[in-house]
Amino acid sequence: MSLDHYITLGRSGLRVSPFCLGAMTFGEDLGWGSSVEESQRIIDRFIELGGNFIDTANFYTRGHSEKIIGDHVGHSARRDRLVIATKFSGNLYPGDPNGGGSGRKSIIAACENSLRRLRTDYIDLYWLHNWDVHTPIEETLAALKDLVRAGKVRYLGVSDTPAWKIAEANVTAHFRGWSAFIGLQIEYSLLERTVEQELVPLALEFGVGITPWSPLKSGVLSGKYTRQNVGKIKPDRGFIAETFLGEKTYAIVDELHIIAKAHQSTVARIALAWVQGRPGVTSTIIGARRIEQLEDNLKALDVKLSAEELGRLDTLTKPTFGFPQNMQAWFPGLHNGGTSVNGVSAQASPFGVKKGDKIY
Repeated sequence: MSLDHYITLGRSGLRVSPFCLGAMTFGEDLGWGSSVEESQRIIDRFIELGGNFIDTANFYTRGHSEKIIGDHVGHSARRDRLVIATKFSGNLYPGDPNGGGSGRKSIIAACENSLRRLRTDYIDLYWLHNWDVHTPIEETLAALKDLVRAGKVRYLGVSDTPAWKIAEANVTAHFRGWSAFIGLQIEYSLLERTVEQELVPLALEFGVGITPWSPLKSGVLSGKYTRQNVGKIKPDRGFIAETFLGEKTYAIVDELHIIAKAHQSTVARIALAWVQGRPGVTSTIIGARRIEQLEDNLKALDVKLSAEELGRLDTLTKPTFGFPQNMQAWFPGLHNGGTSVNGVSAQASPFGVKKGDKIY
C-alpha cells in the first residue's frame, strides 16, 4: 500500500489517505513542536507523496496550528484537493464558560474562527473533540446539521466520547434526517487496546471509520526507549511517556525489535503497521516534528505483518475485558445448541435438554 491508495472513511464517500497528517505539533508556541517553516515543508512532502488528509484542532498551539495550515494551503489551488479536518470543544478563552464545549453558541463561534484561521470557506471533516456532559446531544447535532446545510462543514466526526453516547447520536441523526458521525477518532495502539471492548465494535456495527491517534503512545513505541537505555533518555512528553515505561512496554518493544529486524524495518513502523491493520481502521493519524520523521513513518505502509507475528503481539497486548464482554465466550454454547453458526461452534450448554428429557 502507498499513501495514494485512498480509502472511503466509514460509510461515506469521502476518500482519505491511509495515513492522516496530525498537526498538533505545528507551531512552537507551547515550547515544543515544529517551526512554521518545517511545518510547511512537512505539509508539502505529505501532499507530494499522495497524502490528502490533514487533522488539526481549534486549540492546537492556541490556534496557530490551524493558521499555519491556512496560510500555506488555504485559498489556494491545493485546498480543494485536501481533506482538512479540525475539531471543536476546546476552550481558548479563560473565564468564558461558553468558549468551549458542545453547545450551539460555542460550536458556531468555534467553526467561524476555524474557518478564518484555515483561510477556507468550508471544513471537510468537523470533529466533536471530546464529550461535553453538560450539553444534550440533540443540541450539538442540531447545530452541526445547520453548519452542514450552510455549506460550512461537509462531514462530521466524533472523538474521545463513550460508545453509548455515539450510538445515541447516530441513531438520533438517522431518524431525524440529520448528518451522522462518519469518523471515530480514538487513542489506539499496542499499549491502548481497551477501545476494543466497546468503541471498535460500535464503529464496525455503525460503519464509522476509525482514525487512531497516538499510535506510538506518545513516542513510547517509537523504538527510542529500550531496556538498555532505561533512565538515560528523558521522554519528550515528560510524565505522559514515563507512566508507560515499565516491564510490559519493554516486553512489547523487545518483540517489536525482533519483528522489525525480520522485515528490515523499524520498531515505529511495525507498531504503526499493527494499528493500521486493525479491523475498522481507515486512516491512522501520524505526527512529525521533522520531515525525516514523516518520511520514515510513512514507510510503515510497506509493512505486511504475518499471522504469526500478529499472534505474538496479541499475546503480549490483548486486553482483559470487563462485563458483559468477559462473558462472550459462553454465549455460543448458550445460543447455538451445539451447532456451528457462522463458523463459531461450542459444546451445547448443560442447561439444554438431552434425548428423552421433557421440555416444559
